[in-house]
Parts: sequence; C-alpha cells; structure tokens
Amino acid sequence: MQIPLDYYRILGLPVAASHEQLQQAYRDRLLQLPRREYSAAAIAARKQLIEQAYAVLSDPEQRRIYDTNYFAHRYEQQPVPDDTQPHSEFPVEDIFTLHTPIIDVADHLFAGALLILQELGEYELVLTLGNSYLNNSNRQPNNVPFHSDIVLTVTLAYLELGREQWQQGQYESAANSLQNGEQLLSCEGILLSIRNEILADLNKLRPYRILALLKEPEGTSLERRYLGLKLLQDLLDARGGIDGTSDDGSGLSLDDFLRFIQQIRSYLTVSEQQSLFEAESKRPSAVANYLAVYALIARGFTQRIPVLISQAKQLLQHLATVKPQDVYLEQAISTLLLGQTAEASRALELLQEYEPLEFIREHSQGSPDLLPGLCLYAERWLQTEVFPQFRDLQHQQASLKEYFADKHVQAYLEALPNQIEASQQKAPAMTATSAKVDRISQQQVQPVRKQQTTTDVAVDDVAITTSVINSTTNNGALVPTTKRTTYAPGNSRQTSSALEHVRVSPRKRRRRKKLSLKRKTALAVLALAGLLASVFLFALLGQAYSWLRRTLYPAPPLLPGEQLSVELNRPLIAIPTPGSQFSPVAEPLDTVTSEQVVQSWLSAKSSAFSTNYAVESLQNILVDPTLAQWQQRVRNDRANNRHRQFQHSVKIDSVQVNPKNSDLAIVQAIVSEIAQVYENGQLNQRASYADQNLRVRYDLVRRNNAWRIRQMQVLN
Repeated sequence: MQIPLDYYRILGLPVAASHEQLQQAYRDRLLQLPRREYSAAAIAARKQLIEQAYAVLSDPEQRRIYDTNYFAHRYEQQPVPDDTQPHSEFPVEDIFTLHTPIIDVADHLFAGALLILQELGEYELVLTLGNSYLNNSNRQPNNVPFHSDIVLTVTLAYLELGREQWQQGQYESAANSLQNGEQLLSCEGILLSIRNEILADLNKLRPYRILALLKEPEGTSLERRYLGLKLLQDLLDARGGIDGTSDDGSGLSLDDFLRFIQQIRSYLTVSEQQSLFEAESKRPSAVANYLAVYALIARGFTQRIPVLISQAKQLLQHLATVKPQDVYLEQAISTLLLGQTAEASRALELLQEYEPLEFIREHSQGSPDLLPGLCLYAERWLQTEVFPQFRDLQHQQASLKEYFADKHVQAYLEALPNQIEASQQKAPAMTATSAKVDRISQQQVQPVRKQQTTTDVAVDDVAITTSVINSTTNNGALVPTTKRTTYAPGNSRQTSSALEHVRVSPRKRRRRKKLSLKRKTALAVLALAGLLASVFLFALLGQAYSWLRRTLYPAPPLLPGEQLSVELNRPLIAIPTPGSQFSPVAEPLDTVTSEQVVQSWLSAKSSAFSTNYAVESLQNILVDPTLAQWQQRVRNDRANNRHRQFQHSVKIDSVQVNPKNSDLAIVQAIVSEIAQVYENGQLNQRASYADQNLRVRYDLVRRNNAWRIRQMQVLN
C-alpha cells in the first residue's frame, strides 16, 4: 500500500543532509524505542523501514535516483492512482494531497509505518489510515496479528491530538479526541493503563470545558450551554459538593475549586445560580447556602419577588445559628428589603465590619436611625457587589425606590404577619412619622470623611463563606476580596424617598391617626425604656457570643492567593520572594518578644503600603486568614495608584499563651497609628487619619518555631 512518507522523514533528516548526519540520525532512530505496549512484530516492522531508508540514502547512486523521484513527486502534479491495483487498499485521492511524497509499504510493514507517522506527530493522518484499516472488513488474514498494534497507534494519536488541541484552547475538540480514544479502547477491551491515562486527561480537561462553554456569548446553542451546566453538575457530584473533599480527578484542591466556582459565577444567570446553589446547599454546604443567598436576593429584587428574599433571610438565619457565620450585613439588607426595619436595626447592632458600618453611620447623620445610610449602602451593594456576579444582571440598575413602589412588593409586605407592630414595640427609634421621612428625603447626605482606611480597625473574623463572594474584573479574571466595598459619597435623595415604603405603610399611618397624644407619649416612654434595656442586653449577648464563637467555632480559612485564571495550568499562587528584612520572632513569648512580633507586623505593613508595594513582606509575619485580607488591600491600593506612610507606637498590655496548646497565644497591645494617604502622588487629607490608643487583640500561632499573626481585632 502507499503511505505518505519519505525516507528523509523516516530518519528525521533534511534533504540536504550530509553523510555524517545520515549516519548519526540512523543510530539515533534505532535507539529510540516505542512504548512497551507494542508487539515485537510492530517494533521489527518499524526497524525494517528505518533500515530500508538508510540503505537507500547511504548509497550515493540510489540516493540520486531517489532524489529525482522525490522532487518529481514534490513539485509536479501527482496522478491519481488506479484503485484497481492490488496495493491500493484505500482511496488515496481522498487521503493525500498533491505533491506529497509517498512510498510503497508491504502489508506486513503497515503497523511499522503507522507507528513512524505517530512518532512524527502526523496524528490526523494516523487516524485516517488507522481507522480505515480497522473499518475495512476485507483486510487480509495475515494482518490480524497487528490489530492490537494499530488500535494502540490510533489510540495514542487520539490522545496526543487531544492534548495538542487542549494546548491550543480548543477544549471541546480536545474532549472529542480523547473520548474517541477512550471509546475505542473500551470497545476493544484492551490497554487498560492507556485508557486510564485518557480518562485522567478528560477529568483534568473538564474545568476548562465548563468555563469555555459557559463563557460563550449570547445566541450560542442551548445544547452547548446545557452541556456546560451538565459538566459542572458532574464535577460537583464527583467532588461531593462545592466544599466536598472527594477526588474528582481535576487536580484542583478545595481552595482552587472555590476560586473556580468564583470565576464561573459571572457566566451563570441568576436563575441558573439559584437552581444550582439551592440544590447544593442541601448536601449540606455552607458555601452553597451563602451563594444561594446572593442568587435569591438578586432575583427577588430585580424580578420583584420578595418571597425569594424571605427565603434568603431564612438561609441567613441558618448560617447565623446552625453554623455561626458573620452574615449580619446581609441580614440587615434582606430584612430592609422586606420592610422589617426593626430586625435590620438589630442586625446592624451586631455587625462587626468596620467599613460598611462607618459608611452607614456617616450617611445617616441627622436621622434618628441608620435607615438612610443602610438604604444607600444596600442600593450600591446590589449594584456593585451582587449584580456583577450574574450574567444577566451585569447591566441592571438597582433602585430601592422602584422596588418598594412595585405593587406586588407592596402587597407582599402588607401581608407579612405583624411585622410593623413588632417594629413599633421593639424599636420605636427605627420608625418615623411621615413628616420625618419627608425631611430625610430633602436632605443631602454628608460626605464620607474617612474612606478605605487600612488600620487594624478594618480587620475582622470573616468566614470562608463570606470570602467566596467576590468582585470580578471586566475580563472575567477573579480578584479576591476580603472586605466590603466602601462606596464613594453620593446623593441619597432618591434612596431616602423609598423609606416611606419601608418605615410607614398606609395601614400603619391610619392606625397612628387613631392614637391619642397621651397614648403616644406613654408608648414612647415605655418603648424608650425597652430600647435602652434591649441595647444593654444585646451588648452583653454580643460579647458573650463573640467569646463563645471564637472558642467553639474558629473561623475557617479564607481563600489565599490570586484567583484562578482561565489558564488553569498556570501556578495559582505567586511564588514568594525569598528573603526579607522582616524576620519572624522565635520563642519564648513574653512582653519583649510580643512587642517584636507586633513591631514586625507594623513594619511589614508600612513596607507593603509604601510606593514599593512590598506585599511579600507580609508573608513573614501573617498567616491566613489575615494574610489574604491584607494582601488584597495592598493590591487594591496599587490598582488605585494609592500609597501610605505610617507612624506607629506600640505598648504591650498583656500576653497569654494557651495552657493547652503552647503554639497558640493572645497578645493585647495599645497601638497608635498615624497614616498619610497619597493618591496619584497627592496627599489626600480626607483619607488620612490618626488613630490613637487603639486596644488591639492579636491571635498568634507558632509556625516553624516562629510566631505569626493569624487574626487581629480592635477591641475599642
């Protein structure tokens, strides 16, 4: 039969190769043995073809004649061979292009020729020739011994072609090639080791396929999008859920997989995410619970279905009780959207996140409660943190005024059982008369005086479920976020006008008109006393809860490092720069060494936020979850062309080593920090600050005989 090969290619030589090059290539080819799965007959056929090529090209006269024919085939139109000839087993005109040199190969050497083509990387040609052979029912009986060798060569061609397509970003083509090879071996029932190799590649390829299919633009066939969702569900089932630990063959660790989930979220619609994460939350999964909350709030708000927000509220209550998590901000926003202002107020009282609380307070100045700031924060939180996570909401506008003006929303809120009466009795300060609401709607919110400070005040104990919800850049690459977004100051006129729907419903206004002035005064006095008692009680409970939570439920780690990029084969976490001037402090831990630990942290912080952005210095004194939080703050400053100059003073207040675990310790210190913030090279006086005598608690852990800071919290 005729094979599109030539003697130069068999030996891996250029046409103008010298005699010495010819001899060296011949020796090298004989030393290069194929895979051990090949039979001795196939290896012998390959060797015979190599020797045949060398014999022709090493003889000057035979080489001259061969070259003449070679160039004739190479540069002159090649006639179509006669299919009636015995050697023309395949329709050559359908396989080869014109001007392709060919050689005549005996049937018993076909397996060797196919093996050589495989070694040369001619995978598509191998598949054409090999599959034609396997599908040909008229092959001669003496070819039967080579059947498994040809199956092996075709399978290897599928495998290598799939890997080549994978590298080129043709993920579905790669999957088809690998699946064809696996199916061939499955039907033949041979070569289990190679079949497992192909299955391993298919498993590693699966995240790429999911991302590529879900990223396809609008108008893509529903079959392809359905395939992407099916592959995602298969991957989740193989892992045992989002935070499962079963081996799915993808090679992604738990942290890597969480980043992968973050990356694909912006390519899923709000309904797709709701369906997916609600089902996953039943495994159970705290991460899926939290992701389902975002989907329910986003869909409930945009489609004016407040019952979905009620479901989100229930999931948040589950997270806050069964698996304690700091979700008070989400609880405040969800209850606000349900018109339950008393509950929103209580959630804000428990909120420990400094920046959003500071924003809400700043934008509630002049109001008897925090509703103006909460409304403004909720509106912009939806716009900048929630909507970008959904494919169909990325250009959606968030308007609380339009939400509360919707008749379906109003009907649902009116039907909520006695929530307004509860608001009156438990938190009268959160309600206001219509006149007050009108005054609020006429006010301009005070500008924020302090924005995105990086003092220890901003550090809190954020659980892994909170860290899963992050922003994405425009190109789809993930950017980790371990703090809330602090919004720029704005006008709250439109947002405040929505307060009338939240605070004072028509039914409540009619009831108020029936109350006498005396009765209202008495109720106000009683309610004020109750409020003061409630505040005191909540303060005590909050302290007790914080202590109990830190003792019984240590926070799970945050996602460290950079987010997963589209090219999953790249390193996920940047390699730390070796060496640093900030050396961790070794044991023993006393007042002196504790001060060295804190000073090392503050020095590393100053270096990280300087114009050099030496973020690698943080790795020598911090560990996760605090390390990931501060690394992200540095990246944010660098992205915004912002740097800081710090002045610090430290006084150690107390040192306590855990009596049950000597590798854990708590240090309390009095820290003063003066920060000058520069944006685009100019000093920003409003952003600069001076925090004096802050009492900070540092939770230390000993790693590699060195003390490092795991968590930190401002106590006052």
